[in-house]
Amino acid sequence: MTEAAIRRTPGTPCWVSLMVHGLAATEEFYGALFGWDFHPGPQQLGPYVRGTLDGKEIAGIGQLPPDRHLPIAWTTYLATDDADTTADTIRSRGGTVGVGPLDAAEAGRMAIASDPTGAVFGIWQAAAHVGTAVAGAHGTPVWNELITRETSTVGKFYEALFDYDVEPVVSADFDFLTLRLEGRPVASLHGVGRALARDRGAHWMTYFEVDDTDAAARLVSELGGHVLQSPRESANGRLATVADPEGAVFTIVRSADH
Repeated sequence: MTEAAIRRTPGTPCWVSLMVHGLAATEEFYGALFGWDFHPGPQQLGPYVRGTLDGKEIAGIGQLPPDRHLPIAWTTYLATDDADTTADTIRSRGGTVGVGPLDAAEAGRMAIASDPTGAVFGIWQAAAHVGTAVAGAHGTPVWNELITRETSTVGKFYEALFDYDVEPVVSADFDFLTLRLEGRPVASLHGVGRALARDRGAHWMTYFEVDDTDAAARLVSELGGHVLQSPRESANGRLATVADPEGAVFTIVRSADH
């Protein structure tokens, strides 16, 4: 595969990862829920594995040091051609770079940042590792959405980072932006106003495709996780918001086009 074939347009969500305290237990949970197998990944920041389906990489899970008490949450990574330049832009536009930029062995170069509202995200400059290698199957990331208080200001931040075309939903009571690259929707920003949970603040939400939302939600509970919002119909399919046993929140969805 040529470099041109695997390059992802800057700003495209390309990977998701999770840092937890109990790596083995977390592998067991996601392995049972999504059918992932696990293989070692770069160890610069500690023990780290990549979840795979049929040998193709889907997502990363790392282990936090025992003395680190950070929020347990899935992190969305956005593709970049130059992690250092993007990190400089993040800082100049009012965001914060908390980790990196640093090399992840031969896999690529990355940084962990937060936007001006505090929502954490990653940037990934691919080398050997190009990101999530499967789309559309059970257990694969299908969408990423920023949940924030309001979209107008933070939308300008993301526009400054990448060459997004921003498509607003015009409504008196609905604050929603779709981010497009080369005419294709790649992510969204959802302003929820006072409904934003104080204990979480602004955050990126990962949506994982499932074959059966109701069955997957029941399995989450059986495996020690929690169903935060029961399965419900939406314009994009049947979805539920759930959390794993350590509290990492994500959405499961059977897409409307399945």
